[in-house]
Parts: sequence; structure tokens; C-alpha cells
Amino acid sequence: MRTNRAQSKARRIYPHLKDTGQEADGSTPLIERLAQSQSHLSKSRRQLLQAILEDHEETFFLSSRELAERYGVDAATIVRTIQALGYEKFADFSADLRRHFVMQITPYTAMKAAAQTKGSVIDHIHHSIERDLKNLNSLKALLNPDRIVELAKLIYRSQRIVVVGIDFAATLAWPLAYGLMRLGLSAEAPIGSAGHLKHKIRTLTKKDLLIAISFGLGLKETVEAVLLARKQDVPTFGLTDSDTSPIARYCDAYVIAPTTRASFIDSYVAPVAAINAILVACAHMRPHRSLAFLSQSDEEPMLKARWYQDSKGSNGKNR
Repeated sequence: MRTNRAQSKARRIYPHLKDTGQEADGSTPLIERLAQSQSHLSKSRRQLLQAILEDHEETFFLSSRELAERYGVDAATIVRTIQALGYEKFADFSADLRRHFVMQITPYTAMKAAAQTKGSVIDHIHHSIERDLKNLNSLKALLNPDRIVELAKLIYRSQRIVVVGIDFAATLAWPLAYGLMRLGLSAEAPIGSAGHLKHKIRTLTKKDLLIAISFGLGLKETVEAVLLARKQDVPTFGLTDSDTSPIARYCDAYVIAPTTRASFIDSYVAPVAAINAILVACAHMRPHRSLAFLSQSDEEPMLKARWYQDSKGSNGKNR
């Protein structure tokens, strides 16, 4: 209760925080520190922190010296201010500010920040590709293959697999479900209204599996699907971009795939790679079974009619 009152007070002092959509349970570590430090923060330090937070999309990557220059104070003032929040090192504050930025960023703020940088359209294209490569390299460095193997084992133990992805994440949920179906597994990615999704989740049992895909703050329908599944003792697994996201907090296990964007849209290169890894693990965990199901597709009469043929009847070079 004390924390809730402190956070309410923090939002009164920092009014821009009230529009973030984050309640006490979903606040970032930086906001929690602010809430707990109100009693011993001077007015000047509160104003400095408010300015830094209001401009978080432009300040999260700055050093203490660069922050000092931006707000017309000396570097020692910056250090003493972040120490008043309980941080021993500026690097720890910077990490929490970066996490706060990632959790707060919207397509508009991302596009606004990108539009303010100098460069041509071609420069933005190159930056987008570079961002994708960094996300992919981060996935490679952070991914625990054993967690993918454990998920594959769980998938084979499950009678039904429901993959939940809303909005853009639906472009990830459907390929994962389809890939599992190609391997002979009972998987689906429900579409339709929130009511349809809830009714689908209510039919699941502890012998089934829910895979939830959502990033950042987590879309309401996806998080509620996880909570409903947990209430019914349904095993849950998440694909998300932060270990502090609601998907990571509420799922039994999860995989982190960075989605840091270069412009208005999340980068889904790393999540796609993670999904590919899941499907590869499932296929090679029981290769004979996988080959048996895949061979059935090869034997279908309509297979040859699936691909384009030119007027001479030869297959095109590219498929």
C-alpha cells in the first residue's frame, strides 16, 4: 500500500507519467526508485529528473557529461542526483533509463526520434538493416539453446498448442502454428475477437500448451490470455523482448528476442529467428516422425500444381 501511495505521488510530481498506461505492477525499475525517493529529493533534483524522463527518447544513450551539458549543470550534479535515487554507478541508472525508454516507446515516438536525425532515406534504410543485424546478434549471444529444447519437449507432450499473437505479433503466431502443424502437431493461432480468444483458452487443460508472443508492455489480450491459462493450470511459454515484460513475468518459461526498432515498427528479425529455432528443434527431436509427416506432403497429387510453370512447362528458377 505504501508503494502504491508513493507511486501516485510520483505521478503527481511527474504528470507526464500518467499517460504511460503503467500501473504499479507494470512500472519500470526507474519509476519505482522515483516513487520510493520522493521524501528526500530536492526540488531541483526532481525538476532535473523530470526533464530527463520527459526527453527519455533523446537522453537514454547520453553519458553523464553529455546529460550535464544538455541541462546546463555540471557532471557532479548528475552523479549526485542519480545517487539520491539509490544508484551507485551512473551505468546502472543509464541501464534503467534505457529500459524505461524501451518500455515507453511508441511508433510515434520512435518515428519522431528517427525523423530528427540527419540523413537521407537511404541512410535510414542502412540503419534499419544494421539494427536488424544487431538484434540478431543479440539473440545469438543471449539465447539458451537448452530452453528451446525444453520447449520442444513440452510441445511433444502437449495434446494441443495454442499460439497467441495480436496485432503485428499475429504475423509471428501464425507461422509458428503452421510450422508445428507441418510436423503433425495439433497447433493453431486463433484469430478474431478478444471474446473468441478467451473462449478458446477456456477449453485448454493442463495437458495443453499456450505460447504467448508479445513485446514491450505486452498487449492486454495476450497478457490476459496468459493469466487465464495459468488460472487453469495450463503450461505457458512466452516469446518477448525483455525479462521485465508481463509475458516474461507471468509465463512459466520464456525466450528473449530483441525487437529494438530503427523507426516506427518493431524489428521482428530476431523473433523470426527464434521461431525458426523452435521449429528446427521440434523437427530434429523426432526426425523419423517429422520425415513421415513431411513425406505425406511430397506425395500429395496437387504438389506439382502448387508451383508456377511457364508456357513450356518448366519450373521457374526461383520458388
